[in-house]
Amino acid sequence: MKIKSPFAIGCWSLVASATIRHWMGTLDYQIDYADPEVDPVHRAYRSAKIYVFWHENILMPLHLRGHANISMLLSRHWDANILDRVARMMGFGVVRGSTFKGGSVALRELAERAAVGNLTITPDGPRGPRRRLAAGCVFLASTLGIPIVAMGLGYDRPWRAGTWDRFAIPRPWSRARGVISRAIAIPPELDRDGLERHRLGVERLLSHLSDDAEAWAMCGARRPTQRPGRREPSRVAARAAALPGPAGVSLDQELDRCGLEPVVAARGDARPAA
Repeated sequence: MKIKSPFAIGCWSLVASATIRHWMGTLDYQIDYADPEVDPVHRAYRSAKIYVFWHENILMPLHLRGHANISMLLSRHWDANILDRVARMMGFGVVRGSTFKGGSVALRELAERAAVGNLTITPDGPRGPRRRLAAGCVFLASTLGIPIVAMGLGYDRPWRAGTWDRFAIPRPWSRARGVISRAIAIPPELDRDGLERHRLGVERLLSHLSDDAEAWAMCGARRPTQRPGRREPSRVAARAAALPGPAGVSLDQELDRCGLEPVVAARGDARPAA
């Protein structure tokens, strides 16, 4: 059923926002940061980032990181209308569009937002394929000169919706875990081969971190570097996003830290996804 009435969208958005807050508020959150300063609520946070995570796990960042000077890229399709309203209610900015398909207006708005704040993208959304990273986030990071932070998220035996992304619905009072990368610097002016190599590398990294987070949530073990995850606004992101900060590590350095092989894309095979 297509919900297009502004009144209906508003009503469903209110219900969805309240449900997310109460439902997600029951979970036990622990986060393992490779560099805690990439978190916009950290007092030493500096410079804008692009945070990426798989579409199926959008509930966790929606709940935990509202009011942290983050704008979310959503499609112009009608089925993102409720998510648009929910994201705004929970403290996110919203940009509608695509970085490739007719996205010149969205790209200009994203550039303006990135000058003073953070961006977040679900790079396999809005329609999949599941866990296949579209090149938009890499293109954006290269064009705007801001680093990517890959966020692996997982729950302990969540329910799964019968959707293209197998949307994760955590069980109340269960474990939720995040494994977060360092800031990854994407070189400027990438050609098609370079764009594809970085796309594949970020995809591999994000899948690895997501699998790690899910396994950690399942086993419930403690990690020496874990920190409790809390729903809290950022006291620094409004001003610190525009301040200069560390440039970030290379993609190969972050893959190596995670025990992953670097990606070598075959020349001529690069076809950036939308």
